[in-house]
Amino acid sequence: VFLVLIFGMFYFLMIRPQRRRQKEHEELVHGLNIGDKVITSGGIYGKIKSISEDSVVLEVESGATMRVSRNSIAGKRGK
Repeated sequence: VFLVLIFGMFYFLMIRPQRRRQKEHEELVHGLNIGDKVITSGGIYGKIKSISEDSVVLEVESGATMRVSRNSIAGKRGK
């Protein structure tokens, strides 16, 4: 009984929240559109100029563009 209780606590405190965060990130990555303002996991702010299957091209403030992996997008910024 004690082992089942420990496993249940482990599931609800560790595994389930991680799966939820992973699902939210997948939805974010698949919902990217040209013109969205985003931040990468490396802390780079930019605006999406083009999107391919596995990467996006960001335009940074100086006008330079850079190609990054779609999975490196950490979140969207306000418009």
